[in-house]
Amino acid sequence: IGFLSQKLQQEIQAKPEAYPFQEILYCNIGNPQSLGQKSITFFREVLALCDHPAILAKSETQALFSADSIERARKILNQIPGRATGAYGHSQGIKGLRDTIAATIEARDGFPANPNDIFMTDGASPAVHMMMQLLIRSEKDGILCPIPQYPLYSASITLHGGTLVPYYLDEATGWGLEVSELKKQLALVVINPGNPIGQVSMKCFQKSILQMKKVYQENVYVPEKKFHSFKKVARSMGYGEKDIHLVSFQSVSKGYYGECGKRGGYMEVTGFDADVREHIYKLASVNLCSNITGQILASLVMSPPK
Repeated sequence: IGFLSQKLQQEIQAKPEAYPFQEILYCNIGNPQSLGQKSITFFREVLALCDHPAILAKSETQALFSADSIERARKILNQIPGRATGAYGHSQGIKGLRDTIAATIEARDGFPANPNDIFMTDGASPAVHMMMQLLIRSEKDGILCPIPQYPLYSASITLHGGTLVPYYLDEATGWGLEVSELKKQLALVVINPGNPIGQVSMKCFQKSILQMKKVYQENVYVPEKKFHSFKKVARSMGYGEKDIHLVSFQSVSKGYYGECGKRGGYMEVTGFDADVREHIYKLASVNLCSNITGQILASLVMSPPK
C-alpha cells in the first residue's frame, strides 16, 4: 500500500492532471499528524526549550512560552548530564526521566514501579525487537499474536527466526477470545487497547491470561470500559515479581498526541532474573542510547500538566 501510494504521489507531482485528485491521504498506518492533527503545545514548548536552553535566559521567553513549560524544561535540563540534548545519554535512559515514568506508572496502577525496570527506546518497536531477539532461539519457538494484528509483531518474529502462532479475536464478543486456545503458549503478545481494531481487554480476560502465567492506554473512548494494565491486574491477584515475567511497552506514537516521528517510548521489564536483565542491558547498550528528544517526550506524555 505504501509503495503504490508513493508512486501515485510522484505521478501527481510530475503530471497534476493525470488523476482526478491532487492529494493522497496516507491511512495505512496510525500517523495522525500527517493528516493535519496539531501537536500538543506543552510538549513542543518543553522540547524547544530543552533543545535550545539559551533562550531560557531571554526576557522574551516569559511571554512566548507558558510558565508550566518553562518550569518543566528547567527541571528536565537539570536531569540531563551537561544539560545537552545532543549528547549521548545512559543506555537505559536518563535516570530522572525514568523516575518520572515509574512514578506515573505507580500512581496509575497503585503498585510500586522501579525506574531501574524502565528501558527507554526509539518508540516501542525497538523494544519489541529486543525482546524477540532475547526470546527466540529457533523456528521451534512460537509466539502467539492476536489476529487482526499490527504487522510489527509478525515481521519481528520472522526476522528473528521464530514462528508466528496466531490466536483469533471474535468480533461478535467485542473482539474477545477463548482463553482455552492459549493454554500451550510459550510467549504472548497482548495489545491493549488493540491495534488496529481498538478492543479493550476486560479484567476477567486479563485474570484468565495471568492465571495461565503493548499498551495504548489513552485510546479508550467507551464509557463502560476502563484501561487496566496487566501489571496492575497481576499485582492485585497476588502475583509478585518472582511469579510472572512481564514486559509492558508504551509509545508516544499513539494516544491523543500521535507523536510518531519523535520516536519515543519505553518498556517496563518485571520478573526477570538479574542475569537476564544484564543481557537486556547489553542489547540496549549496542545502540548507545535512544534519542534524547524521544526520551523527554515519553516523560511528558506520561506526566503532562495536572
